[in-house]
Amino acid sequence: VQLQASGGGSVQAGDSLRLSCTAPTRNTMFYAIAWFRQAPGREREFVAASDWAGVAKDYAAAVKGRFTISRSNAERTVYLQMNSLKPEDTAIYYCAADNKKYRATIPQEGEYAGWGQGTQVTVSS
Repeated sequence: VQLQASGGGSVQAGDSLRLSCTAPTRNTMFYAIAWFRQAPGREREFVAASDWAGVAKDYAAAVKGRFTISRSNAERTVYLQMNSLKPEDTAIYYCAADNKKYRATIPQEGEYAGWGQGTQVTVSS
């Protein structure tokens, strides 16, 4: 299952963006979904995750308090609201789905699958 990330763009420091991760089928929404990012020359890193029900959420320390993950299973979409953006948030953002349905906890990074094309976020100072 491939997810489609969208909503990226070029903004100034302090601005906001909302990314969307759209699932191809409603069945995909029974899985935890996470956002990751990869900046040039750096390894991919975890950003935020939501369990399948949208109850349990987890954030990387670098984005906690600025980014919010939410999901609308009816719309087959997971959102990443990014506020107070910083130049160091510049990266390609990807979303991925858990490889296990109805997992009760937030998956580990190696437990995600369905990586799709990312969306570029560029933050200028």
